[in-house]
Amino acid sequence: MENTRSKVKKRPSALRAHIPPTEEDRDHHLTGPFLPQTPLGSLTPRSASPAPFNKLPERSALISWVVNPAASFKLLLVPLVLYTNWELLSPYLEPGTPNPFSHIFQISGYVPTSSPNDPRYRKTWWDLVFIAYYVIVFSFIREALGHWVSRPVAKYFRLRRESKVDRFAEQMYALFYFMVLGAWGYRVMTQLPTNWYKTEEFWAGYPHWDMKPELKRYYLMQFAYWWQQLLVLVLGLEKPRKDYSELVAHHIVTLWLVGWSYLVNLTYIGNAVYMSMDIPDTFLAFSKLLNYIQWNTAKVYAFGIFYVIWGYFRHYLNLRILWSVWYELPVYIPEAAKKWDWSEGVYMPAWMRYQVFLPLMILQFLNLFWYYLMTKILIRGLITKDVDDERSDDEGEDGEDDIPDKKED
Repeated sequence: MENTRSKVKKRPSALRAHIPPTEEDRDHHLTGPFLPQTPLGSLTPRSASPAPFNKLPERSALISWVVNPAASFKLLLVPLVLYTNWELLSPYLEPGTPNPFSHIFQISGYVPTSSPNDPRYRKTWWDLVFIAYYVIVFSFIREALGHWVSRPVAKYFRLRRESKVDRFAEQMYALFYFMVLGAWGYRVMTQLPTNWYKTEEFWAGYPHWDMKPELKRYYLMQFAYWWQQLLVLVLGLEKPRKDYSELVAHHIVTLWLVGWSYLVNLTYIGNAVYMSMDIPDTFLAFSKLLNYIQWNTAKVYAFGIFYVIWGYFRHYLNLRILWSVWYELPVYIPEAAKKWDWSEGVYMPAWMRYQVFLPLMILQFLNLFWYYLMTKILIRGLITKDVDDERSDDEGEDGEDDIPDKKED
């Protein structure tokens, strides 16, 4: 009887040994990169070196462009060559005819009645072609940046395990994208009546169907980026993380937000939401990079700054936006626009408030979950001083866990 009881008591600890807490999960996209890394200069196990562009693993021609920068670059050149040929030949063959290939990589839908000093653009079917083209652009930038910039930088800082080098490259790309789009989003907001988070302006004067050119370009680029990210995730072109389902949910909700807000002329609130996401993600990526290269003091301070910025943008500002959706939307939306009418470009019947509120609330719940994990990371870094631990980042990966670190001879 005593033996049976002792066995029962041991089971929970055994279960915990096999199922680590999320905040200690090295495969989690958020917490993993902040766990202590192998010290620089230690001899970590290696996996095979990556193949050069001309020796990348064989993939279907339909998706090879997603991971092969040479293939994506060739695809990007096709419309550019066609556009150039048209510009050179059309004056002799079809004088005055607009270049049809410009719609592929330039925004379309110019509103002829808008002022030349304040041009406006509307939605068109060519927007789908524009998005598809820039999905390929982001694929090229992602892979080219990884091969020509991120991997050499990782090797310079003596990161050796290929899985860690790959993660480092992912964060370099994230830093580049969110830094550029965060700054761009702020620039766009300064051109709108919503600057700085004047939430009543999300709804006043609705529908905002005629967009400033920079707002339309920014919006479609956001759409293209998130389609590209979802494509990478769904096709399994990266090593899956243990929070794969969370990330897929995040990407789907983001695409839901981008698509619906663009379709129903809610681009003002969309710009505010995207900027509130991109700016803190810039600091998140930077903190992860510092952790990978083991700048321990800098990473603690960077993470502390990121923690505050995340709280302000992803919680305070997003809760203000949610409050505006629930309370200000019914007040400031013009009465004539409180219906669904394609011909007038108004899509704000009573039920639309729930449609706008729901995905934003889902994102807020995901952010609160991640904020809880980040709080535990911050406490560990400031109080328990685990940042000085010398365990490998890749424990448990590739079947090579519990391999002791050895100094180079």
